[in-house]
Amino acid sequence: MLSDSAIHAVAGAAGGVLAMTATYPLIFLSTRAAVETRKEHKSVYEAVLDIIRREGVLGLYSGLNSSLLGIAVTNGVYYYFYERSRGAILASRRGGKGLSTLESMLAGLIAGSATTIISNPIWVVQTSQAVRGMDQTSDQTTPKPRKLGIIETIQYLLRKDGISAFWRGIGPALILVVNPVLQYTVFEQLRNVLIRRRTARLGAFKESPSTVAMLSDLDYFVLGALSKLVATSFTYPYIVVKNRLQAGRAHALRYKSSLDGLLTIIREEGVEGLYKGVGSKLLQSVLTAAILFMCQRRVYEMTKQAVTLAK
Repeated sequence: MLSDSAIHAVAGAAGGVLAMTATYPLIFLSTRAAVETRKEHKSVYEAVLDIIRREGVLGLYSGLNSSLLGIAVTNGVYYYFYERSRGAILASRRGGKGLSTLESMLAGLIAGSATTIISNPIWVVQTSQAVRGMDQTSDQTTPKPRKLGIIETIQYLLRKDGISAFWRGIGPALILVVNPVLQYTVFEQLRNVLIRRRTARLGAFKESPSTVAMLSDLDYFVLGALSKLVATSFTYPYIVVKNRLQAGRAHALRYKSSLDGLLTIIREEGVEGLYKGVGSKLLQSVLTAAILFMCQRRVYEMTKQAVTLAK
């Protein structure tokens, strides 16, 4: 019998795969922009046309397979540990069913740290696939680099840099645990406020004083979008450093630490270098989170119902 945490994990993985599939070209564009060090200013439209010209339409989906694997593992592990931590916190005290701000942050910190350590090798593979071909010139006589599958990319990384390659960027990735911590804390608190207000409204109309208001799919979509907007806006410079380290580019490997990476980028590229690709990243992050929260809830309820009927 699946535990409630396991059902949340399955639903989180499924919701993540759906959201990633729908928004992957934006992820690809923001990854390429974050890794690029030249002071070019391209709109999302111009970047799309440039990639299609050089690599074809399928170029926008380079690294999709590893990304789907990564998001399934990342979301599955995150939701499992978050719900386990959430349940343990609620069981340890008396009171309402909602977490306080500090409790939400603690649950997010535990889940985020576990997820980052487990999933970092997958994201190194995805980033390596996404940036392959970036150095291709406009010279039509230059052969396009052959796209590598997941296994081929793993073999390439092992040959080139050894097993340590899969832990590139783990420093800023662990710092970026604050991203889901912020996201889920904001989401949890907004959800609690919305439920309390709607429950109070139901009680005021005396329809059913003991009934707790339920949120709709649209509510989850909007709350997911708002929470991710806040989290990504605060943490984007570290996303740039993480992407560069995971890509394994020579200039990024000079960074002695996450802080040194931030200072180096500011010194060499200006403050705007910390926000390369932020437009497509914010759009992608907000859409992905909105779709994820909505789909995760729906898949959870369907899976829970199926498990109950199977008893």
